Amino acid sequence: MSQLWIAVIAVVAAPFVGGFLSGIDRRVTARLQGRYGPPIVQPFYDFFKLLGKGRIATSKTQFIWIISYLVFMIACLLFLVLQQDILLLVFLLGFAGISFVLAGFSTKSPYSHFGANRELLQILSYEPILLLFALGVYSQTGSFMISDILASEAPLLASIWPIFIALLVVLTIKMRKSPFDIATSHHGHQELVKGIMTEISGPYYALVTLTEWYELVLLLGIVALFWANPLWIGILIALAAFVLELFVDNINARMTGGWMVRFSWAVGLVLCIVTLTYWWIMKGVF
Repeated sequence: MSQLWIAVIAVVAAPFVGGFLSGIDRRVTARLQGRYGPPIVQPFYDFFKLLGKGRIATSKTQFIWIISYLVFMIACLLFLVLQQDILLLVFLLGFAGISFVLAGFSTKSPYSHFGANRELLQILSYEPILLLFALGVYSQTGSFMISDILASEAPLLASIWPIFIALLVVLTIKMRKSPFDIATSHHGHQELVKGIMTEISGPYYALVTLTEWYELVLLLGIVALFWANPLWIGILIALAAFVLELFVDNINARMTGGWMVRFSWAVGLVLCIVTLTYWWIMKGVF
């Protein structure tokens, strides 16, 4: 199959997979809380309902930044499925996050600004870990290319498993799960209303939801790279990580942004740095 068809299939199929996983998320969360929960396809109902609402933008630049957020996220997914440079993928993911932050700052709502500031804290928390993850891949394969990860016989999980644990912390932050759901306030009991999403509504909210579905598939795809040969084992590991995040979300209260940064750096960065230092010493870099 040509790379063009792979790219087209990925762009078309990813939202369906992401929406389906979001439906499972809501259903499992409801059951854990003693509720029956909505149908698994409820996220799709909500998405199309949002598309049918009126177009209201509180600033002229809001739509531009939301579109940028979506475009950068699709580009990240294409880098993954086309087996390109994972370091550039991490940079593109950072650009996507900044675009979302600028969408929040483009309004005059103080709630939106508070949420945007907290989104910046989240980027500060996970971006260094993702960069060190890319270096961890290079330490094992001698390349940043995802194609080399897939071609390697030895799974990354066997050699750099501490970085895998650090990446689970990133997954919690990026999936906006407690205790790190501090920017968008997905849960109704939080005081920020909807945080960075306060002034985003209708079709624009639908675009952000679509981007989150792409991001969920992307993140689970990155987790699957830790056991890329055979890939089906990596997919099972990614799905297990997804289920784990649902349990983490439901057994933790939301913490402050400062605590999130300290925790992610104390756990994630330390695990990554210790792992990289060990392998560099083993390979005679030092």
